[in-house]
Amino acid sequence: MSNNHNNNSGDMTQKGRETLERFKMESASELGINLKQGYNGDLTSREAGSIGGNMVKKMIDSYKHQ
Repeated sequence: MSNNHNNNSGDMTQKGRETLERFKMESASELGINLKQGYNGDLTSREAGSIGGNMVKKMIDSYKHQ
């Protein structure tokens, strides 16, 4: 195993967390799903999965258009 890997321990910066949170809220809004700040345990699995799936789709599209 190489010793010269980038900090890949799963740590995320505060800016990264804020960016993903904003991205999640935008994706939910586009799908017509109401999210609130903090706990959203009242979402159905379908709603939560739709938000995550939409985020991944947009990330892939963004990467393809670079």
